[in-house]
Amino acid sequence: MATFLYRLGRGAFRRRRFVALVWVALLFAAGFGAATASAPTSGSFSIPGTEAQKAFDLLDQRFPGMAADGATARIVIKAPAGEKVDSPASKAQVEKIVTSLKDGAGKDQVSSVADPYEAKAVSQDGSTAYISVKYKVSGMELTDPTREALTGAGTQAKAAGLNVQIGGDALMAAPKTGSGEIIGVVIAAIVLVITFGSLIAAGLPLLTALIGVGIGVSSVTALANVLDLGSTTSTLAMMIGLAVGIDYALFIVSRYRAELAEGREREEAAGRAAGTAGSAVVFAGLTVVIALVGLAVVNIPMLTKMGFAAAGTVVIAVLVALTLVPALLGFAGKKVLPAGTKSKLFGKGKPAPAQGVEPKPNGGTRWARFILRRPVMVLLAGVIGLGVIAIPASKLEMGLPDDGSQPVSTSQRQAYDLLSEGFGPGFNGPLMVVVDGDKALADKTVDRVKGLDGVVAVTPPQLNKAGDAAIITVIPKDRPSSVETENLVHEIRAGSGDDVLVTGATAMNIDFSQKMNDALVPYLALVVGLAFLLLMLVFRSILVPLKAALGFLLSVVAALGAVVAVFQWGWLGSLFGVEQTGPIMSMMPIFMVGVVFGLAMDYEVFLVTRMREAYVHGERPGQAVVTGFQYSARVVVAAAVIMIAVFSGFIGASEQMIKMIGFGLAVAVFFDAFVVRMTIVPAVLALLGHKAWWLPKWLDRILPNVDVEGESLRKHLGESSDGSDGSDKDRELVKV
Repeated sequence: MATFLYRLGRGAFRRRRFVALVWVALLFAAGFGAATASAPTSGSFSIPGTEAQKAFDLLDQRFPGMAADGATARIVIKAPAGEKVDSPASKAQVEKIVTSLKDGAGKDQVSSVADPYEAKAVSQDGSTAYISVKYKVSGMELTDPTREALTGAGTQAKAAGLNVQIGGDALMAAPKTGSGEIIGVVIAAIVLVITFGSLIAAGLPLLTALIGVGIGVSSVTALANVLDLGSTTSTLAMMIGLAVGIDYALFIVSRYRAELAEGREREEAAGRAAGTAGSAVVFAGLTVVIALVGLAVVNIPMLTKMGFAAAGTVVIAVLVALTLVPALLGFAGKKVLPAGTKSKLFGKGKPAPAQGVEPKPNGGTRWARFILRRPVMVLLAGVIGLGVIAIPASKLEMGLPDDGSQPVSTSQRQAYDLLSEGFGPGFNGPLMVVVDGDKALADKTVDRVKGLDGVVAVTPPQLNKAGDAAIITVIPKDRPSSVETENLVHEIRAGSGDDVLVTGATAMNIDFSQKMNDALVPYLALVVGLAFLLLMLVFRSILVPLKAALGFLLSVVAALGAVVAVFQWGWLGSLFGVEQTGPIMSMMPIFMVGVVFGLAMDYEVFLVTRMREAYVHGERPGQAVVTGFQYSARVVVAAAVIMIAVFSGFIGASEQMIKMIGFGLAVAVFFDAFVVRMTIVPAVLALLGHKAWWLPKWLDRILPNVDVEGESLRKHLGESSDGSDGSDKDRELVKV
């Protein structure tokens, strides 16, 4: 592989104009496709194999045209203090709202509008009422006239003194990430300038990453409706693609500069950078792709599509790093080096240190030597520290965000609170019981459910035209995300046969959380198992991949503990813009496992391959650790800071899910890069010594040699040299 990538890097460097033109053309093509494509929908949400999904499917069969999965809205009206919402004046205003929704703009998308006085949707004290609106399409598919008719329906009522707030998924909009991501990119640029000491070298990883992300996200947007991708898919692709795109280009450029420092010609340096650091990029990218594609194990179509879309962006980032980066290095010339370094390399600076005089050790070297002196103390400190932070993860409660998790300034949150005050918390999460039978079975079900604890109200059964199916609405006593409501759902199901199914948003959330829990262990086994085999190929060792996997588990559990502490318990919540605490998003644990595992292996590959390279060349285990840190620590630290900055930028998003993902990934990268990879890993390697690189001979014989450290490339070039650096043979390789 190293030889192939060497040829690829030199070829891209030599044919830089053609390579750059191809990538720019791809960017424009993807951008044109995104610009001409219709706006993405919310994506169809289904959970195959769950009772809630079976109930929705039954509704589609027995209640045709009902649009069970269509958007819903609740317009909550509260009368001024001391007045009643059913007074003549207030009643007239409410009737105007009902009429405007039934007959106004967007009425073709409206399925039904329930008059609160006929539906008995007035609170006992008469202060609050709500209008239920059902639409034929999802919230993201509502047209602008329909959405404007909904948001403007209560304008006159507000002018008359009524408090009108609107909740429900009909107000769903594409998540806004705010300016945080721009700040993250700016921080990444500053880190790159400090790392490289050159504006050109700093700008190159940013430019290539933005091109790769632009192609990936534009492609996702262009194919959103064709592939039924959700509105958050492009956000995830941008988040992952931007982080890995900058990192992969950073490692190629850093190795290129190191090759130049050894006196090689620019084209040769580009080829060697692609053959060595490029090999690490390929395998690091493969671990990320495995983790993202592995999300298909969960068998939730929305999550599978998100994983595949993000994996596609990672593949683009790898290809950009291997081809476009060497091409742009060809355009940059000597400007990728700091001014002083240029003069020293080309004979105009100070003379090199005398032979045998050891240069002043850098920060990475000093840190590695410190760990080697106290490996046990460092190991215990790292493990115990992360273990303490992970404690809150034992109290993890999962669910899906609803209007109760929205900022208090939003109409959705205010409508949620008004419903809770006027009718009780359970009105925000009604349960839909679907009966596959006649009226007698439906009546029997109503009687049984009424006798359960935690039930506030049960509506009479609503039969279909054929009389062979019915819908019963159950209002729980507690809020939708409470443990009590979850227990009530299980109790209704336990006492019913196969002909009675519980569904609705609340039941769907419960089933979703359960499915994610059930899939976590198989997913871990698949992803960690495949990555273990991949890393065993890279490092020719058993203990090094095992240590990498265990270190990842420690960092991801600690990150989950931090997420629980902030988003569930509210610790430092105001600092991160958390206005409402609550259960952790159901997909968060398995999503963090997938994404963080891939990213964690990036640092493992980039840092430990340099150690492996030194060890293969004859250095003792301890010295190999120091050498790895000497050449890689600065770049790995810069890469981690960049990733943290990029992910932290998404903490400013308006949507709780994006905010939580950004925080979780940023914290996980911090723990994994600085505590696990930069601290625990060298301590473990120091304690293991030669055993760290042990591999049974029989296994060594059957494993293919992928040569990430480029040893075969060096031998090939060395065999062809005649006292030179093999440049003649290198030119022949490019012609192949």
